[in-house]
Amino acid sequence: MKIGIIREGKVPNDARVPLIPIQCKKLIEQYNIDLVVQPSPTRCYKDEEFVQAGVTLQEDLTDRDILLGVKEVPIEQLIPGKQYLFFSHTHKKQVYNRKLLKAFLEKNIHMVDYELLTNAKNQRLIAFGVFAGMVGAHNALYTYGKRTGQPNLKRLKDCHDYAEAISIYKKTEFPKVKIVLTGSGRVASGAVKVLQDMGIKKVIPFDFLTKEYEEIVFTQLDCQNYVAHKDGAPFMNTDFYSNPKDFVSKFQSYTEVADIMINGIFWDNKAPTFFTKEEMKSDKFNIKVIGDVTCDIAPISSIPSTLKASTIANPIFGYDPQTEQEVDPHGENVIDMMTIDNLPNELPRDASESFGNQFSEFIIKELLLRDSAVIKRASITKNGALTDTFGYLEEFVNG
Repeated sequence: MKIGIIREGKVPNDARVPLIPIQCKKLIEQYNIDLVVQPSPTRCYKDEEFVQAGVTLQEDLTDRDILLGVKEVPIEQLIPGKQYLFFSHTHKKQVYNRKLLKAFLEKNIHMVDYELLTNAKNQRLIAFGVFAGMVGAHNALYTYGKRTGQPNLKRLKDCHDYAEAISIYKKTEFPKVKIVLTGSGRVASGAVKVLQDMGIKKVIPFDFLTKEYEEIVFTQLDCQNYVAHKDGAPFMNTDFYSNPKDFVSKFQSYTEVADIMINGIFWDNKAPTFFTKEEMKSDKFNIKVIGDVTCDIAPISSIPSTLKASTIANPIFGYDPQTEQEVDPHGENVIDMMTIDNLPNELPRDASESFGNQFSEFIIKELLLRDSAVIKRASITKNGALTDTFGYLEEFVNG
């Protein structure tokens, strides 16, 4: 098997890598595979670090069987007939990547999406989610600080590592605000870590809604806290996951008391949004900053004000609820949006090492199998066609 790690081509550039040098070395030795790395001037691990680990650099990857990346590959850079693994952001009918999905078919790409690699219990095997949650929580507080002057936080991208960030948190004074965090998976766990490292007290949802505090606090919501069955039936996780269209949002009470929202859920297109654009127009809507780590782009999104993905270079934009348009951030009646879609890239070395450990433990052995159920479940296209699991995308592909 010939494997190549591609140079990231998406703009703005992503510095992460699916496998770091020492991990490449170990996989080559353990499985006797032929693995090379395409040179890159912007990767967080330098070419020299791969060479020092005994990994070959190779510009032309047309001889490779499998190509590993992180973010979407530009259409013109796709090599026909290859098997790719990266985050394609296509299986939820993301309009902005419709042409990319169509290119998979036209170029006979076997597309395996990291987000869809699961075990038999439908649990994800590999993700950057924890780091997305960590950076998302930090940036939500950073955004609030840019809006109000407090807290005054350094960007994580400008820290040497997360240990430096922790030292900054210990010296930072945080304002008396309420933060609502949604989600219970990897993203949310990363956000909880940062909020607690900041010294922020966690409170139960009921107290969050009913009590006043003399300090900054946050609460964490799972599904049963923010949705309810349309006909009043008792909430059951299995029912919500199987039939999200049968549920409605009950998040409104949180919008009236929270100052900051951090969204860390995995959202199904058929599930209700947290709130509507009309509800955001209300004087009772108190949220001033939304850190949307989920970052599904409106109108197919859990948060209707996520009009676009922001960037690490320009992380914040404003949303005017009355005009429903993007405006400059930090205005009096403006909601500040932080919607970076590659948040782990602010901690690229830490995130890459963690991701590579997961790949080494769970994925490489599946790639070596002749017929892997894990790979099959994650394959969106193969042999010039949508796989059976993703046949629902046919009308979307055809426009």
